Amino acid sequence: MTAAFAATGGHRVAVLVRHGVMPLELGLVHQLFRQAAAPGGLRLYQVLTCAVTPGEIRTDADFPVLVRLGAQVLAEADTVVVPASHEEDGTDARLAGPLADAFARIRPGTRVASVCTGAFALAAAGLLDERPATTHWKSAERFRLLHPRVRLDPDVLYTDDGDVLTSAGEAAGIDLCLHMIRRDHGAAVAAEVARATVVPPHRDGGQAQYVRRPVPEPGRRSSTAAARAWALDHVDRPVSLRELAAQEAMSVRTFSRRFRDETGMTPGRWLAQQRLDRARVLLEGSDLPVDRVAADAGFGTATSLRQHFHAAMGVSPSAYRRTFRGP
Repeated sequence: MTAAFAATGGHRVAVLVRHGVMPLELGLVHQLFRQAAAPGGLRLYQVLTCAVTPGEIRTDADFPVLVRLGAQVLAEADTVVVPASHEEDGTDARLAGPLADAFARIRPGTRVASVCTGAFALAAAGLLDERPATTHWKSAERFRLLHPRVRLDPDVLYTDDGDVLTSAGEAAGIDLCLHMIRRDHGAAVAAEVARATVVPPHRDGGQAQYVRRPVPEPGRRSSTAAARAWALDHVDRPVSLRELAAQEAMSVRTFSRRFRDETGMTPGRWLAQQRLDRARVLLEGSDLPVDRVAADAGFGTATSLRQHFHAAMGVSPSAYRRTFRGP
């Protein structure tokens, strides 16, 4: 290992910036990963910024950023994050020159993620061929023309295909970073990072990028927030769509439409996600048996919990507990 990453342990995150980077996208990666800490306060990630050619990097704002490290950092990283470039993304079907050489430094098995149109660079590097991906919905048509082999889904916040992840616009980059922290260290660590940053602890990757009516229209009470709050208080028991609609004094049809407009998902999908989140917190932070976790999270039986948990997480509840809590 060179002197770039300090030999103090922790997951090494390299952020590869290019001319035209958005300061928000660069900052959010540092802000989120650097706040992730173990219970004793030990930081769980090291984050370094690098460029193909070190020096002054133009941003899309009225100020540059000074990047002191070069592409050699990529060879040491456990995760590489590529933010968008408003100058370079969408111009090439395949990487060439120094940027291609930089990507060639990334070790096999390294996790690679993109924010917004940074997915263009991943696709041009051949990392997304025949794999699911997303990018900003405004760039979807251009992306499909340049990269027809990628299974693009422009309607989601982020995608996770194991070692390659992509996110939509800038705010979705927050969701993706929290998702990676949650995947690495569990829901409790990710929730603490979200709380410190004052952002929602979890938005499902399959949620729609563009929520059509995020705030009530003038003169009309259209928020479903009260129903969602009520559902969280009753998540341990069956909750019907009719009950949810009754909290807002709406018909089921009107409630369902407005719920999807405001959250980007159906009430049933949203409720299932809340139950999974509750189960993860209980598995990480308590010694409750799995059947009790299933009951408290609203799944009813341990069998139902195992089925839903494995479908969403790829592991059993017991295996998840061993990973994030220990035997």
